[in-house]
Amino acid sequence: MESPTTNTNDEDKDMGRAHWARIQAELRAAHGEDIYASWFERIEFESVTGDVVELSTPTPFIRHWTQTQYGTEILQRWRSVDPATSELRFKVRSPLRPRSVPRATAPNRVGAPSQPSPAVRRAVETPAAPVNQAGGLEGSPLEPRYTFDTLVEGAANAFAVAAAKKVAFSQPGERIAYNPLFVSAPVGLGKTHLLQAIASAAGLANPARRVLYLTAEHFMYRFLSAIRNKTTISFKDILRDIDILLIDDMQFLNGAKVHEEFGHTLTTLVDSQRQVVIAADRAPADLDGLEPRVRSRLGGGLLVELETPDYVMRKAILEQRIAAQRESFENLVFPAEVIDFVARSITTNGRDLEGAVNRLVAHNQLTGTAIDLKMAETALRDLLRARETRRPKIEDIQRVTSQHFGVSRQDLVSARRTRIIVRPRQIAMYLSKTLTPRSLPEIGRRFGNRDHTTVLHAVRKVEEMIDRDPQVAEDIETLKRLLDQ
Repeated sequence: MESPTTNTNDEDKDMGRAHWARIQAELRAAHGEDIYASWFERIEFESVTGDVVELSTPTPFIRHWTQTQYGTEILQRWRSVDPATSELRFKVRSPLRPRSVPRATAPNRVGAPSQPSPAVRRAVETPAAPVNQAGGLEGSPLEPRYTFDTLVEGAANAFAVAAAKKVAFSQPGERIAYNPLFVSAPVGLGKTHLLQAIASAAGLANPARRVLYLTAEHFMYRFLSAIRNKTTISFKDILRDIDILLIDDMQFLNGAKVHEEFGHTLTTLVDSQRQVVIAADRAPADLDGLEPRVRSRLGGGLLVELETPDYVMRKAILEQRIAAQRESFENLVFPAEVIDFVARSITTNGRDLEGAVNRLVAHNQLTGTAIDLKMAETALRDLLRARETRRPKIEDIQRVTSQHFGVSRQDLVSARRTRIIVRPRQIAMYLSKTLTPRSLPEIGRRFGNRDHTTVLHAVRKVEEMIDRDPQVAEDIETLKRLLDQ
């Protein structure tokens, strides 16, 4: 029998995790998907000691940024759910430590104790993942479950996965076909999973190969630390001696010096036939602050885009995440009609689907309520409401338009002026103006740095075509329906 002290500590941790899940949902709603994914998603609850709450981050950079920029806000939100809280502390968790798993005594239903679950036993028995480092330079932590085996494949990512596996499983001396490999996708479609799968698979396929995965903020932190410590030469030498360098969230790479060093590193690695893989939420042409030669280098490789998953893929993602939850909660019942409802209702990305499963399981385990359609509608109402009010992004419009008209996204932002390109480009500009809050200059920049007057001309031209050409009107309505899916 557990002691009362153990029960109390476990209850405090469970309550702390529940508080943090609620606060994360509030932060997501308050700051939007991009900021949430960049700063809050990877923060984990650690402990509550008296009136002090401790959270952990994967890197010193994230710890410093969230503590200075959002620490007061997080503390205020925590006090709103637990008024006794007086202090919030951040620490950097070990890169060798797996993400938190349910404690061994987690019940299958409220009040019913159980033996340690298979997931908990496996977490204890399985050796820690290898350290992500090369040449003595420590990379960003790798999530153990982000592998090719756990990556759901479908029409939305088949091409990108094939290219990623080609990179990961290439043999020593084999000619590098895709360099750099650039993965582009909005938040939540699997960029990080894909890059970390490459890093893990490449290291296992050839342990002698020097593989390093870095987030953009980690790259910046390491570079600025090297400048501060006067070890920049050593830092550069290590980076340029890596066999596979993977940079995630490239859009967050800021600062002229950082961009300059990245450009030098990219050039050196590509010229010496070392593989570079980069992920960002937009194509190289749309990234701010990059020098023209760096854009040219990035554009000279292979650009692959991850698209929004279709119904079949969304259902497969849900079934995979439910199977993973059953490893912790063996008696979990997840009806087929609920899976179908979630797959049809949450069409944004895999991250939201995973969040939906986690939320439904949490409601089931904490309240003992069976998972059914009524519970799903209540527990997921904010996600369903977000879908109703979601506005498409310019990237979404470009992707859907290029697919509908059978042209590439690069063609839409290029200088080509053939009729087969001009009409889809004008329609995409028109939709960008009418469906997004972006200004004419911003839209022009996203379409190959065009002048705002070009965008205005395109909008007026399409308005005229809608009145006189039924096919154009039909195309636009079709595109709007596709964007609303």
